[in-house]
Parts: sequence; C-alpha cells; structure tokens
Amino acid sequence: MLSRVRVWLNRTYAENVFFMDQLRRNPSDRAVEIHATHGDPDSPVLAAADTAELEPEGLSPAAYVEFALDQCQRRGIDVFVPRLHQAAIVAHRADFAAVGTALLAPPPEGVAVFHDKVVAYEAVQSIGVPVPPWWRVRTAAELVTAVEALEADGHKACFKPASGAGGVGFRVITRTPFSLAQLNGFPSPYVSLDMVVEALEQAGEEVDWLVMPRLEQPEVSVDTLTGTDNRVRLAIGRTKNGRRRGFTQDEQWLEPARLIAEGFGLHYLSNIQFRMFGDRPVLMDVNTRPAGGLHQLSLCGVNVPWAAVQLALGEETGVIEPPFLGQDYTVVSGPRQLRPASVPVPVPVPVPVPHQRVEEVEALLPSVPAPAPAIEAAEEVLPL
Repeated sequence: MLSRVRVWLNRTYAENVFFMDQLRRNPSDRAVEIHATHGDPDSPVLAAADTAELEPEGLSPAAYVEFALDQCQRRGIDVFVPRLHQAAIVAHRADFAAVGTALLAPPPEGVAVFHDKVVAYEAVQSIGVPVPPWWRVRTAAELVTAVEALEADGHKACFKPASGAGGVGFRVITRTPFSLAQLNGFPSPYVSLDMVVEALEQAGEEVDWLVMPRLEQPEVSVDTLTGTDNRVRLAIGRTKNGRRRGFTQDEQWLEPARLIAEGFGLHYLSNIQFRMFGDRPVLMDVNTRPAGGLHQLSLCGVNVPWAAVQLALGEETGVIEPPFLGQDYTVVSGPRQLRPASVPVPVPVPVPVPHQRVEEVEALLPSVPAPAPAIEAAEEVLPL
C-alpha cells in the first residue's frame, strides 16, 4: 500500500480550498493530508486543512525560509507549494530536499524572470512571443509622455506596478476631471490623469510602473503543467469575456504559452495570461504559481493539482489531454466554514490551529432557524 502524501500550502488564496479538495479526491485514490499556514486566522484554507498554523508576521525572506524548513521537517511535508516568498524559498531547494520535501515551484531562474514585468516582456520578446507596447515610468513627466504617446495612436492608457500579482494597483487613465459622477455606484478602476500627476508630484518619490494600452477581451489564462525536463505535460486555456467563462485549446493561445513554459523552465504549475491588442493575442502576465482558478479545469475532466503533485514526487504523468472541454460557466460566491474564533495570540509566535475537518454528511433542514456559523465567500463555478 502506498503511503499517504503530506502537502503544505503557505499563505495562499481562499480559492485554493478547491485545490485542496481536488488533492483529496485524486484519481490515484492516494491518501493525502494537507497542512496550511496563513497570516489571517479567518482564512478558509486553515479550516479546510488537516493541520494548520498561523504564520509569524514581519519575517524577512531569509527568516521565512528558516520558518518553512522547520515546518517541513516537523510536519513531515512531502510536497510544499510555496506562494509567499517563493523566490527566496526556491533558492534553497537543496535544503528542502535534504529534509525530504519537494518544492512544487519553478527553479530560481524562472521565478526571477517573471518577478519584474519589464524583464519578462523583454525576455519573451526574445523568443518570439508578442507583447503590447509598454513604457516603464518612475516620474510624473515620464507618465505624461507615455500616456500622450498611447493616446496619439488611439489607445486608452493604463498602468500597474512593474512587479506584483493579480490586479493590485491596476488603473485606467482618463482625461475626465474628477466629479460626483465618480462617487456614484461602485468604485471604478478609472482615474484622472491630473489626479495621478498631482499625487506623484506631492509624493516626492519615484514609482515603478508599467504603462501600456488597455488590452481588449477575451482574456485567456493558459494553465500549464511542465516537468523538470522542460516539457509541457498539459496546457488548457480558460477564457474570460465579461461574466462568461469557458475553455479553449486554440493554438493561438497555447503555442506561446508552451514557448514560455518550456523556454524558461517554468516547472510544475504556471499561469500565462493573454489579451487582444488589435487583432492578435499578446502576453499580459505570467504567474509562476498555481492560478486561483485552476480548479475550474475539473470541468474538463482533469485533476491538475494531483498531476502536479505526482510530478513533484518523481512520478511521470505523461502528456495529459482533457477528454472534453467543459461548457461555458460563470463564477459565483459560496460559503466556506471557518475555524472557531479564538483569543488573539501575540505574533510572531506560530499558533497551532485546531483540526477543523468534519465528515461530510447530508444535513436535514432544521424545523426552526439556527444561528449561522461564521463563513467566508469562496468562488464556485456554475454553468451558464
């Protein structure tokens, strides 16, 4: 009988409760135990794990590596999926291997290339992957120059941090003055150029932004699974056009994603995002980690988290082709159980979190309303 596999996810996204669910429901019928750590005691991943701890705050990357090595050794971790301080952790791959832990993350060189979006764009251009026009700006004057150049070509300008994940810091430039119209309805990503220039001049310090044209939909996120031999085992595109989501195997998206994953050795799981610039797809971003929406590929009949763990354990998966492409769907919020509230404990001392998993049983509706437990929204997918 095969021994159980112990997997650790550190300070990850709430959506990765589904990543954890898929590991437990793996097609190999292998026993999996999951350890989770997070800085937020109300993260649903802590409640979904078999064992969990609060992470100490304020650790330097080097100190966090020591914390991670201790976790792996004490907890008997077989596979570690690092998100926080990924670059520092992968630089110590040999140290983790020495305590019996495989890192489910690319080598340091691959992580470094895609930490900085300017370096990333220059690198992928060198292997023939198209990118949008871009300017790196640090001052108000450089921002105005870039915006005027884009507007002269008929584009709407936007900016985002040169390093960062997700949509944090993304804004679209407008010439419309700030008014009460911006205070009606929901907050908008649009921001007046005059306000941005004024903020930069008052700050008295440089920024590090990437200015580029606002790209058009569809947005296609290609999830790739790559072995340590730099060969892609799986590539599936997830499409997004407004609320509608779907899947694609169109080579106009998959071919450049494979070029990037194989050319830069993005071992295990990566997420490579494209949008349209005019009539052609261009690279938008590369994430050297599992995407929050990776679990959506289960609608195509594949369990990608488990295949990645297999590769990390040295078990060959072969090329994985989805048996079908799932129908279009949308994403909605749903409740996930949280661990019971507890008395705050000072950090940076790691705090044990009680075992939270409960057996799934079919519940009958109560005859009278009962107090609702604490919940947090997490993404579910529903067919359109």
